Amino acid sequence: MSLRSYIQDHPAPLVWAWEATAWALRRMKPLFEKAGMERSSAILKPPEVLVKGLLFNCQDCAQCVLHYSGMTCPMNCPKSLRNGPCGGVRLNGKCEVKPEVDCVWVKAVERSKKTPYAHEILRLNPPVDWRLKGQASWVTYSLGRDQIPTGTDTTIRYATEALQKEAK
Repeated sequence: MSLRSYIQDHPAPLVWAWEATAWALRRMKPLFEKAGMERSSAILKPPEVLVKGLLFNCQDCAQCVLHYSGMTCPMNCPKSLRNGPCGGVRLNGKCEVKPEVDCVWVKAVERSKKTPYAHEILRLNPPVDWRLKGQASWVTYSLGRDQIPTGTDTTIRYATEALQKEAK
């Protein structure tokens, strides 16, 4: 087991770090608004790439959903699926595309149970806005640009809500 996997499998320190980071980023919003997303990202991008690259194999999408997915980056899925596994997850939990690796979403579900955000695994994440690629997700989070919903029904945020609406 790699150090990265061990840390993600024991997410308590990651949860604490995320909550501290989110707290700081919310307070930095006025500064980011004044400096602009590009300038702010240029400053925060190097430390973010270092930290998130080492811990999560960050794929630099600028719209991080780690805290919604059990501190597991869904962008490491070969299909870049952000809302759960594809229909090809093998019975042993391995990836359909890369059978030698665990399915990112199987790991996300397992790990989410160890976080205070377990219910967030059902969250419907908007598609990646590739226009933000290269920006620091810490800045896009602070400015509220990371979770802008797309599609026809912007009121649905969780899979359970979609199922309830369909049942009516």
